[in-house]
Amino acid sequence: MSTANNTGDLQASTATKHCVRLLQTGETFMCGSYETLLQGMARIGRKGIPVGCLNGGCGVCKIVIRSGNVKKTGAMSRAHISEQDEAQGVVLACRVAPDGYVELEVTGCIKKTIMRAQCGVMP
Repeated sequence: MSTANNTGDLQASTATKHCVRLLQTGETFMCGSYETLLQGMARIGRKGIPVGCLNGGCGVCKIVIRSGNVKKTGAMSRAHISEQDEAQGVVLACRVAPDGYVELEVTGCIKKTIMRAQCGVMP
């Protein structure tokens, strides 16, 4: 019988994975309930996905949740996401995790990378 050696291993082994769809490209990827949407997006194999500060302060990873639910993993920077924006589904991908199937649109710096690759021009 095998047991997890640390909390991260335990989380990964017991957490649920959810399907996430990028609406602009139709691509899907799996993202664990224990990881942020930005971490999941990094696995789709695109070079140049900007990650910025990874703690919600820079606003580089702004996305819009069009369908599904997410849960906050940390505070949203009000310098980049207003309360009204957040109420309309605009969030930072580094500060939310999926809580079921999610459909999202990428905006800002991430949009440039995603759409460049969709047009066949890799960064």
